[in-house]
Amino acid sequence: MPTFATTAEVQRMAGANASTVSNTATYIDDFTEQAESLINAQTRTNWTDLYAGLNADVKGILKMAAACWSAMAVINYDMSGFSSRVEAETMLDVLRDRFVQCMKTLEDANVRQFIEDA
Repeated sequence: MPTFATTAEVQRMAGANASTVSNTATYIDDFTEQAESLINAQTRTNWTDLYAGLNADVKGILKMAAACWSAMAVINYDMSGFSSRVEAETMLDVLRDRFVQCMKTLEDANVRQFIEDA
């Protein structure tokens, strides 16, 4: 079971036109577990184990990162529901930008000090 983001949060990020196949709990749970592993590995911190003790701000960053990465996987799985490929690509671009910003935030030494002090 994923820790950072719920199925509903990922579905909202993926948008109203996301595939009914990949926008289900089964797929989203897989995508979100992959996202959490990537976040933990890339930041060299096991946020999953620390999650219960984190403050709401840090949980929000982890939630956004995992939901964005998972929503990108949902959209990438099947873009046929979007009004155009450009619409799907724009959604992917926005989600990627949010994910990258979250990762930069989690990796920043000053932010890490803020997290530890919070």
